[in-house]
Amino acid sequence: MSRDSWRPSHPRSPQIPRARGGRAQRAVYLLLALCAAGLYLAGEPLVPTARSLTFHFATLQIGALLKGACYLAEEIFHLQSRHHGSFWRALSTCFPPCWHGPMLLLCGSAYVALSGDGQPLGLHLGLASLCQLLILALGLHKPSAVEISEMSERSKQNVAHGLAWSYYVGYLKIVLPRLKKSMEEFSSANPNLLACRKTWKLHILIPLSCDVYDDLEKADSNIQYLTDLTETTLARAGTKRRVYKHSLYAIRDEENQLWHCAVEYATPLQSLYAMSQDECAAFSREERLDQAKLFYRTLEEILKGSKECAGTYRLIAYEESEEAETHFLSREILWHLRQQHHEEFPVHEGTPPHTPSTTLDSAELNLQISVSDLPHPLRSDGF
Repeated sequence: MSRDSWRPSHPRSPQIPRARGGRAQRAVYLLLALCAAGLYLAGEPLVPTARSLTFHFATLQIGALLKGACYLAEEIFHLQSRHHGSFWRALSTCFPPCWHGPMLLLCGSAYVALSGDGQPLGLHLGLASLCQLLILALGLHKPSAVEISEMSERSKQNVAHGLAWSYYVGYLKIVLPRLKKSMEEFSSANPNLLACRKTWKLHILIPLSCDVYDDLEKADSNIQYLTDLTETTLARAGTKRRVYKHSLYAIRDEENQLWHCAVEYATPLQSLYAMSQDECAAFSREERLDQAKLFYRTLEEILKGSKECAGTYRLIAYEESEEAETHFLSREILWHLRQQHHEEFPVHEGTPPHTPSTTLDSAELNLQISVSDLPHPLRSDGF
């Protein structure tokens, strides 16, 4: 099988969740319209219906105010450490929407104006308060797991978001813009090893299991260490001459051909794995998997919005097979290398495959740069 005639197919791509859309909010609007239509078709008298509606609104506002009051009872003991000694700041954090009070007054006034049953308003408010306090006491007000996940993702407060941004700002943003130069220097000295320019990238391994090997040769015997690329030395955060470098590996395929690339694990995954093993972190295996997927998605979005890192990386996310496979990792890397090779040297139907030349002039190189390798505009919608 020649390198040019091979067409990539990847049946075991991991399922990375996308960001949640606005379907839940659209479902709210749809159900609201159905409820309004149902009330209209029921033919109920307008005044009793309006009175019941305002009372339910008032009950919801009472619940929100009571919950805020309960939280405030705790926060007043943390004014200095959490709220800079400001009572009003603590008050605003416990009662974030400023319209709860006015809405309660409006609904109460409307209920009194529409009320005709002679029952005092105080009795209704007392019963509503009792019901809301029972809900708080029983813990029925707590958000669901989906709500917590959505709030964390929207506010970018997940563990994965912090790890992805730290990995990018503290490492990738430093080394990736210098990678092409290191590849150029190595290719000049070894012109036959890095013939395909599309693979002149840092291949970042992202196992969703977070199982990271310190030695790739021990992970897969078809992966052999070759050498290190040129080091980058910088003064960083008080450390003089901090060294950044990448290792070049030879990947052996099924036909004993060698493919060469720079490859390494995404080191933050070691932190996720360690957290799942530490009882103090209270981090389950299921949560670790969710955070690993979110780490991949966040890192992908960050790098797509980075102009200086364009065309210098390739993320390789994978889920290891339940059955032990000796050369799973090398096959995973080879799939990506072959796909990049196929993109640079496309095979036209009816045309016999050819072996690419290892020495290309500047005109050929300009023709082989795809749109995906050109700098992309820096995104402003979240990253």
